[in-house]
Amino acid sequence: MRIAHRAPHGPVDTRPRPTWWRAAAAAAGAVGLSASADARWTVTNLHPAGATASWAFGVSGTRQVGYAQVGAVQHASLWNGSAASWVDLHPAGVNWYSSEAWGAGGTRQVGRALWGGTPHAALWNGTAASWINLTPSGATESIAWGTSGAQQVGYAKIGSTIRAGRWSGSAASWVSLHPADATWSEALGTSGTQQVGFARIAGSDRAGLWSGTAASWVSLHPANSTWSEALGTSGTRQVGFASVGGTIRASLWSGTAASWIDLSPPGASWSEARGIFGTRQIGFARVGGVSRASIWSGGASSWVDLSLALSGSWGDTFANGIWSDGTWTYVAGYGLNNITRRREALLWVIPAPGGALALALAGFITARRQRRCILRAIAG
Repeated sequence: MRIAHRAPHGPVDTRPRPTWWRAAAAAAGAVGLSASADARWTVTNLHPAGATASWAFGVSGTRQVGYAQVGAVQHASLWNGSAASWVDLHPAGVNWYSSEAWGAGGTRQVGRALWGGTPHAALWNGTAASWINLTPSGATESIAWGTSGAQQVGYAKIGSTIRAGRWSGSAASWVSLHPADATWSEALGTSGTQQVGFARIAGSDRAGLWSGTAASWVSLHPANSTWSEALGTSGTRQVGFASVGGTIRASLWSGTAASWIDLSPPGASWSEARGIFGTRQIGFARVGGVSRASIWSGGASSWVDLSLALSGSWGDTFANGIWSDGTWTYVAGYGLNNITRRREALLWVIPAPGGALALALAGFITARRQRRCILRAIAG
């Protein structure tokens, strides 16, 4: 079963988030001790003017990618940290029905463009005019799901079979990653040296990873899972989800099926880990009937609800891409705005591990200094 970038929609949480509640959670959240969001985290709404909906799925450096609904057409989109920075990546030509950007790496963006209803893997370098069709010779359709910058991954349909593969910037560079015993496979993420995704083997979708060739395939499928997919990799650790006991559970691996860690927080009816950078994983968890953008640091107990950092009234929220410069961590996603009734692209900027502790300590020291100044002033 393949459900790409699923976004379950159920009852929405219309409760406003009181300022005092977010502020009270800050002290513990700053050093990762609570499921509450740090009040210093900022969220930027990337929704471009004139769009009826928008989604962000990837981030690299200061750039975010996704797509926006413009009229009746989806347009692959690129942002640089604000709604006003929006760049339309939609290929020129009346026959391109729609386009979507799913991943970012370095200065490059990947996704797909639809021609007559048929998807073609797409590669951009910051502008619509830079678009390259990655569909390899002999393929009838293709999609690029992720990129490290130099490498792109996704699938191509050759004959009647969907085959995982990788590219290096051109259609001619296509390399099939399709395992010999699979009937369907897709590569969904890459670190540049390692690729992750799934292969359908014996009727079951199984999370797995490659190291550049079809023969390097390693199954990450947990022994107690009915189906699983790996969505992202840091090069040493992989994230995705597994269906265990009838529940979709956010998952973390370290290169083997036996290394599987269940990231699903208590009470979650569905969760996925969709991206990884360094020691942090992002995705969503459905808790109390609402999907909540989420971030973890290696275990279920480290779960933080990113939706608490939002002001206003929001329903389902999702975190899809993550990148860090060591001081700050950038998370791209989207949410259902209960006021506008639109799905709107979002960017969270949060302290990186270590950076968060430094900021918390700096705030503590500043508060102590202010208190001393006040006491000295009172003492005359």
